[in-house]
Amino acid sequence: MAKKTKEQLELQMEETKMEMEEQSPGFFKKFFYLFLIPLMFIIALLLILSTVTEYNVFKMADDAIEKIPFIGSSDDEKTVVENSSLNEQKVVELQAEIQEKELQITELQSQIDSSATEKEELLAEQERLKFEIEKLKSNQEESQKEFNEILTTFEKMSAKTAAPILVQMSDTESLRIMSNMKPDTLSAIFTKMSPEDAARYTELLSQQ
Repeated sequence: MAKKTKEQLELQMEETKMEMEEQSPGFFKKFFYLFLIPLMFIIALLLILSTVTEYNVFKMADDAIEKIPFIGSSDDEKTVVENSSLNEQKVVELQAEIQEKELQITELQSQIDSSATEKEELLAEQERLKFEIEKLKSNQEESQKEFNEILTTFEKMSAKTAAPILVQMSDTESLRIMSNMKPDTLSAIFTKMSPEDAARYTELLSQQ
């Protein structure tokens, strides 16, 4: 009984295999007749229409395909393109802002350098003026020293010798010496001058 059952199973398998082989060509024939031939016919018709009407039917077909969900361009793709454009614009604006800041930094650095140069010039001028002041003080001290020596010399002279020398000097020099002489020495010198010179010098000394 088991052997017969096994033979029956093998027979059924052979029959099923034969049926599949017979059905297989039939399926491909149906696919060819029902799909491929109509598709080729439609393509040929589109080519004829495109030639006759000079209208790009393939572009029209592309537009139609784009309208089909999940096939044509989606809103997400448009959004990505728009965001990319906005990002590029933002980059350009930021680069322009960076260039403006760099220009401001350059101008500030130039001002700092200019201020530093002016400061150095002012310091140099200050040092020069200090030197001139010291020089004038030194000259003044030297001049005062020389004047003191001259004054001492006149005070050591006799009134008879000093009087004619003072008269021959300029009024400025004579008055400077006379105004720094001791009163007794100056009175003795006036007595050795002519009355006119003595009166003139007395008047000039009173005006100082």
